Amino acid sequence: MEERKPSWLLKVTVTVLFVFLLVPVLVIVPLSFSGENTLRFPPDSWSFRWYGELWSNDRMWGAFRTSLVIGAVVTVLTILIALPAAYVIVRLKVRGSELLYNLFTAPLLLPTIVIGLAILIIFASVGLLGTRLGIALGHLVLTLPYALRILATALNALAVTVEEAAASLGAKPLTVFRRITLPLIAPGLVSAGALSFLVSFDEVVVTLFLAGPEATTLPVEMFRHLESRSDPLIAAISVLLISLTLAVVLIVHRSIGFSTSFTR
Repeated sequence: MEERKPSWLLKVTVTVLFVFLLVPVLVIVPLSFSGENTLRFPPDSWSFRWYGELWSNDRMWGAFRTSLVIGAVVTVLTILIALPAAYVIVRLKVRGSELLYNLFTAPLLLPTIVIGLAILIIFASVGLLGTRLGIALGHLVLTLPYALRILATALNALAVTVEEAAASLGAKPLTVFRRITLPLIAPGLVSAGALSFLVSFDEVVVTLFLAGPEATTLPVEMFRHLESRSDPLIAAISVLLISLTLAVVLIVHRSIGFSTSFTR
């Protein structure tokens, strides 16, 4: 069957949407090289001043390191929970598996501010407010649904007969999972980990409820900075965050390719 080529209208629509999405980035990058004291586009002068300011800003770098640590911890915890949960739901199909899946993915249906308020009320009673552990657990609520859906999709795309063939040759269930299942769903595993890290690193609404003087992340520190001033320092930080996101995406693409992230 001959493949149908996209119409010119579809091409124009997609192009317009891409331009619309890229306009903020095209504005932020020049602003980061502004020599002005305030955010102004286009800038009247150009310099690397704000990158120098960022380099010497200990609060921002401290928040950046905290975001990296929390993002890494949340990613590991997410995979450790989502992987067995997805396997139980998709492969074992135990009683209540559909209820378990709906429970894990419920946060996707709720506004983030509602989730943040609920977590605030719970964590206030157990002393987790203003701690890195509290922020990590709050982010875990948000990252689990994404990871579970990706891993469940990867497991659904994997033919059961492959695992059954290994089991029929005498491999134990744990060996089948370790030697057959894990390697075959590795693209989905990497994608789930990368998305979990980016969601955790970029989260600001829930973190605003949970952060404190001793524990704050980079997005929250940027938000607080904008409350008191509006200088191009934020643009410089944004360019670095865009670069970090692109680096993660390119690493995933070069490692496994986007087309194999969910299917084999």
